[in-house]
Amino acid sequence: MQFLYFLQQAIIWIITIYYLYELIVSLFTFVKLKEKPLVVDKNHKFLIILPAHDEEQVIGNLINSLKEQDYPKELVDIVVIADNCTDNTAKIAEENGAKVYVRTTEDKSKRTKGYALQEYLSTIIKQDTIPYDAFCVFDSDNIVDKEFLKVMNKHLCQGEEVVQGYRDIKNPTDSWISAGYAIFYWTMNRFYHLARYNAGLSPLMNGTGFMVKFDVIKDKGWDTNTLTEDIEFSLKNIIEGRKIGWAKDAICYDEEPVDFKPSWKQRSRWTVGHIQCLVEYTVPLARSSRERKTLVNFDGLLYMMGSIPMFIISILLLVINSIQYLSKGMTTADYVINILRYVLPTFFLPILSGILIMIMDKRPIKKMWKGLIMYPLFLGSWLLINLKCLFKQDTSWDKIEHTRNVKIEDIK
Repeated sequence: MQFLYFLQQAIIWIITIYYLYELIVSLFTFVKLKEKPLVVDKNHKFLIILPAHDEEQVIGNLINSLKEQDYPKELVDIVVIADNCTDNTAKIAEENGAKVYVRTTEDKSKRTKGYALQEYLSTIIKQDTIPYDAFCVFDSDNIVDKEFLKVMNKHLCQGEEVVQGYRDIKNPTDSWISAGYAIFYWTMNRFYHLARYNAGLSPLMNGTGFMVKFDVIKDKGWDTNTLTEDIEFSLKNIIEGRKIGWAKDAICYDEEPVDFKPSWKQRSRWTVGHIQCLVEYTVPLARSSRERKTLVNFDGLLYMMGSIPMFIISILLLVINSIQYLSKGMTTADYVINILRYVLPTFFLPILSGILIMIMDKRPIKKMWKGLIMYPLFLGSWLLINLKCLFKQDTSWDKIEHTRNVKIEDIK
């Protein structure tokens, strides 16, 4: 029992130090930075890439929002990657003024956004002269604020090479599931990405609405192989010593699942992708932390440690507490207090964080009250997903149906 006690105390210290670090970093969201000076002053040429698989319902709205950008039209090309489509995605894309790159592959394991980007971008960087300064990537269900490219151009002029935009939600009140996604992303935007950007650390790419300077991939291409190509690409850049930028005013709106089943599949895919990145990049991150001796690299390593490893450690602590209680090594009161120490911060503190963020961002709380009440269930289901994926990892890519016919003017 003495061994269990010492193990319990060690785990408590690990969890306490980790979350204390996260709390300190998150406070940098309240720091207001001075505007960075411009390294160059020009309008860059952008390639907009839209990977799409059977997205005829929504691809037109995305292209139209991109054509309304407050940016010189001659400096923007829009390309839709029609990835193994069986519907009218390519036809609708062309009718709305986009170029189309048709992709077909018999290997179902490579019918993913990461491989689609890898294949198409290789055709660009193989050219003798790349006709673009940078590219932006959006999911086909997105719609994009008209200031997006202008803001990204400013970050390019400030010397930033990889920049994540603000990922907002176009259907936050459709269901408690979509509301859960909204609160989660609003929290990440404020207390992870913005906080790290202000602290001089590196935010992470967030799947859609990001910009990459072509110089970054000119030598190696877009080389990602996991189910979470955004996290993988972020980690590769952090390992190389490059910080990801954050553009809070470059906004794109994403459609989230409204039903539990597709949400479970999507979040399972994300968890498997995190596990793949954990296996592939933990050692390189640790090595880069030792060699570069920067907090940026160490923070990237902590991100990987804070996903599945921290979940396993927390479960282990709960098991140890239960063993001690059942063997009469802990009183009922102490056992209940220890369980509450886990349950309250994990499930109910995020509700308060969500309310705080909505107040800070001037979002209507009343419309989100059902989502706030159900948010613990949303997070709890994610813990079950993590547990399931530890033992069963499905690497297939299940399509999430997008049907919300929302235009950019509807958001405003």
